[in-house]
Amino acid sequence: MPEGQRDLKKVNFIKQKARELRKNMTPEETYLWQRIRRKQLKNLQFYRQKQLGNFIVDFYCPARKLVIEIDGGQHYESGELIERDKAREIYLKKVLKLKVVRFTNIDIKRNMLAVMDRILSEL
Repeated sequence: MPEGQRDLKKVNFIKQKARELRKNMTPEETYLWQRIRRKQLKNLQFYRQKQLGNFIVDFYCPARKLVIEIDGGQHYESGELIERDKAREIYLKKVLKLKVVRFTNIDIKRNMLAVMDRILSEL
């Protein structure tokens, strides 16, 4: 298969995966999304499960170049996921020049006020 066709297949796969993730958000993602969607924060647009390069980020605000990630326990237990998260964060920060803010599911469940304060401080 020619390289161009492989690249197109990969892009289409990532787009489809992002659509699936939007349809099947975790409870924590949904909880945060209810507070940042429809320009509720400083009248800024956020996107959920947004494709950036070969990666999908949980939330993205292009006007402020801010990525918000919510990590479940699996992100701290699996060596493979930890390494993948590191590579993705390096790409987002160094190549795309984005700010990345990470929260745990527990942060979202137990301390939403602090989460919102941190997001606002990054905007």
